[in-house]
Amino acid sequence: MAATKELASSGGSAEGSGRRTHLGIPEAVFVEDVDAFMKQPGNESVDIVLKKLDEQYQKYKFMELNLAQKKRRLKNQIPEIRQTLHILKYMQKKKETTKPLETIFLLADNLYCKALLPPTDKVCLWLGANVMLEYDIDEAQALLERNHCTATSNLESLEEDLDFLRDQFTTTEVNMARVYNWDVKRRNRDDEPTKAKV
Repeated sequence: MAATKELASSGGSAEGSGRRTHLGIPEAVFVEDVDAFMKQPGNESVDIVLKKLDEQYQKYKFMELNLAQKKRRLKNQIPEIRQTLHILKYMQKKKETTKPLETIFLLADNLYCKALLPPTDKVCLWLGANVMLEYDIDEAQALLERNHCTATSNLESLEEDLDFLRDQFTTTEVNMARVYNWDVKRRNRDDEPTKAKV
């Protein structure tokens, strides 16, 4: 499409100039000169151009929806990882004692159970997709710290991508308004000679 340009996903020009690619989100190019833009091939009529711009706008909306879902998922995941790390640190302190650890755990929604845990150096972590693995406490802590760092950096990256996407919304909306206003002015110019004859 003439109003957008794809950023190089291979890391070529975008990486070399110090700019970060944004998950393959195409960059909306601001239409400076609407007359020149409308003379480009593929821009035969205002309706076609507005339709293309609207399609691009809808794609941006879809991308925003997906990124917002990822952001919500990460915002829920990060506190869970922190809580699990906190529990692991507590268990690490208690593993040298002989006294069992008394805890309350969630059995089902709104149903808790009291348990006595003997000192241990092993824990089981849910990895997802109904998979649980047993780890040494130190290994589990290292894994969760890596996962926490990854989730935090992914969240920061998503924030940047959402900001970039909002800029693309604005640019596309402005382009649509400029093309529409250009068409209104063109029609008014075309109607002036017919009004002068009457």
